[in-house]
Amino acid sequence: MITVEEYQESVLARVEPLAPRRVPVAQAHGLHLAEDVTAVLAVPPFTNSAMDGFAVRAADVSGAPVSLPVAGDVPAGTTHPVAVPPGGAVRIMTGAPLPAGADAVVPVELTDQPPGAVVLPPAVEVRRAVAVGAHVRSAGEDVRPGDTVLAAGTLLGATQLSAAVSAGHGELLVRPRPRVGVLATGDELCPPGTDPGPGRIPDSNSVLVAGLVREAGCEPVVLGAVGDDPERLSEVVAAALPGIDALVTSGGVSVGTKDVVKAALADRIGFTKVAMQPGKPQGFGVLDGRVPVFALPGNPVSVLVSFHVHVAPGLRRLLGLPARLPLARARAAVAWRCPAGRRQFVPVVLEDDGVDLPSVRPASAGGSASHLVASLAAAEALAVVAEDVDAVAPGDEVGLLRWS
Repeated sequence: MITVEEYQESVLARVEPLAPRRVPVAQAHGLHLAEDVTAVLAVPPFTNSAMDGFAVRAADVSGAPVSLPVAGDVPAGTTHPVAVPPGGAVRIMTGAPLPAGADAVVPVELTDQPPGAVVLPPAVEVRRAVAVGAHVRSAGEDVRPGDTVLAAGTLLGATQLSAAVSAGHGELLVRPRPRVGVLATGDELCPPGTDPGPGRIPDSNSVLVAGLVREAGCEPVVLGAVGDDPERLSEVVAAALPGIDALVTSGGVSVGTKDVVKAALADRIGFTKVAMQPGKPQGFGVLDGRVPVFALPGNPVSVLVSFHVHVAPGLRRLLGLPARLPLARARAAVAWRCPAGRRQFVPVVLEDDGVDLPSVRPASAGGSASHLVASLAAAEALAVVAEDVDAVAPGDEVGLLRWS
């Protein structure tokens, strides 16, 4: 057997980030930036009003209350606003460019004029003085051209995309979302929601892996379930390869007489035993010189553990992100046994008891037994126990691998 780190290193050494591509801003939500975004435009792009009211010269209203003649109207979107003459005012809307001559805005609430859509008055009474710069947004006060708006690696959500557009961008260079093939194997599998009958089980692995792929920021391509037929599996893989960036299989990698993934792909990917529990049998390779294949065991808990320990780092590498997440710490709330010589990964429930570290307990009374699929619904993380530990006692410190 090889160590977890040895296997991780062998996998990551053969996974390369996908080439970045430039996409319209509207298509970039949920992707990661591949380069810094610098401002093309100033934000705001021009000096404008922060209020509905009247643009004035502050010196002209210093003796308020005063009455000023109204020289014109400046709604938002005006490209050539009328200037404010000495001793006069111009009605202005929020976001409209500040007219020449003005250095402040008097909110309509500080005048004798009603708010809303009313006829432009010949004069306005300003009832309170305002200072120079009052209610004025200066050009570039938020961002100036050349300023860095977003750093490379940023996950693009609604606010980040809005900032990029405001700074003058219509397209962004991003890391594309990897398309990940999901393939379950085994004659025993039947479609979800059907009566499995004797000797068969529902194909929960396809749903599990597809969800994990999506939660990792990638796009799952569900290839369905393939029985224990190496020729059929090879056909499905060959047909899928042109449209995917990675492949995750489940089942058929151990030492059984019908290990179909081994039989179909052993000439192209390597299989090994990793000193971990669950998830000891693993397979990995690269097909067509570009598509990494993660061949996982078939038991659902093994799939969950193997995905977070081996597949997720590889997918993060494809996304151009740091491959490994930092390992947190926790304390065991209960006792459990550990396998000798293998690192243990136990699906656990977190309990915040207010002490220095969160406490955890196995999500199932069966601990990390690889067939306990129903208990996965409660799991929030994996407790990680070192190879040289044969038992965990209440209060013992353990590693904690979170996935959210």
